[in-house]
Amino acid sequence: MAKRMKHKYNQYLEDSINSIIDEGRYRTFANITRSCGNYPKATLYNDDGSEQQITVWCSNDYLGMGQHKDIISSIKTTLDTAGAGSGGTRNISGTTSQHVLLEREIASLHKKQAALLFTSGYVANDATLSTLSKVIPDLVMLSDENNHASMIEGIRHGGASKMIFKHNDMADLEGKLRLLGTEKNKIIAFESVYSMDGYTAKIKEICDLAEKYNALTYIDEVHAVGMYGENGAGLAEQAKQMNRIDIIEGTLAKAYGLMGGYIAGDKVMIDAIRSFAPGFIFTTSFPPSIAAGARTSINHLKNSSLERDKMHQSVSVIKDKLTQRQLPVIDNDSHIIPIIVGDPVLTKKVTDQLLNDFSIYVQPINYPTVPKGTERLRITVSPLHTLADIDHLVESLDVIWKDMNIARAA
Repeated sequence: MAKRMKHKYNQYLEDSINSIIDEGRYRTFANITRSCGNYPKATLYNDDGSEQQITVWCSNDYLGMGQHKDIISSIKTTLDTAGAGSGGTRNISGTTSQHVLLEREIASLHKKQAALLFTSGYVANDATLSTLSKVIPDLVMLSDENNHASMIEGIRHGGASKMIFKHNDMADLEGKLRLLGTEKNKIIAFESVYSMDGYTAKIKEICDLAEKYNALTYIDEVHAVGMYGENGAGLAEQAKQMNRIDIIEGTLAKAYGLMGGYIAGDKVMIDAIRSFAPGFIFTTSFPPSIAAGARTSINHLKNSSLERDKMHQSVSVIKDKLTQRQLPVIDNDSHIIPIIVGDPVLTKKVTDQLLNDFSIYVQPINYPTVPKGTERLRITVSPLHTLADIDHLVESLDVIWKDMNIARAA
């Protein structure tokens, strides 16, 4: 009887998995080891035991800081002095000097009174937005329709009323704010760089509306910190609007090259999240070595624009070359380079051929990350990709588009 019941439950799971296999959107992971000091080169380990040298074109280590010698040195030194793990939650022995110093560094970066670390950017969004919904009475969340899953889940978990406004549509946002009036408690939650399309937020306009209708502002800068602004503090800094944002959420796992997430804001705001967010309270803090490495990375990118300047130059080069070949690139003003295929099975075939025939690693992006019918490649170029790397990628894509007769841009 027990075996029959277990079989029934397993069948539910198998049916669910088979449904996404049938749709062509079952995800497989590439088993790679990045080559430290030689990024974006890496070794791919195939299922048959063979190895292949590849070039990575889809990493979120946007500036290659994961292999920076100063960061690695900082991590090694802290490992030798503080050990491997933090030893506990932040409340129970897991607040090390490295965590405190990093939070101060982040607060300084964003010119805020305080900051708070989380184990990831996803957790930072989920924990913060859900907690705000519980500590601010009768709150309404106004959320951009293209917000990341972590923001959507955080708003859902909080249980507050929500209103979804059309992507980057200020008229729609103001219409909803007008309905709520100036007295209703509300937060406008949005991203600075939308990671799959690469569009950027109208930060000044959102701040203007927030002030007009007495709303708090919450910005997700995970794809912008380290990448934009004089000190690498993100698009809000670049737009000179950072002082008008109430809560800035960021990550240490993309441009800064490590892992972890954070928020920065007024002291009372940070203290409320620290005191009430289960996603912060009930989890072990990340290792002090990671905190030390992150602080080194932030410091470096505050004082050096070389890496982001080179990356942005390479983005312009590759976008121009792709456009010349009439490859269907989404036109945006960020570093994200999406190339639309429009079918999950075909997208997987494209990425398989890139890997097998050209040693180029790009992960296919499909539903639910993007809407059905907009499946794509998401290219990311670092300052460490050479012009030869870029030319090889463009030529390879052009060959595949011809071989598979994929639609080109008009």
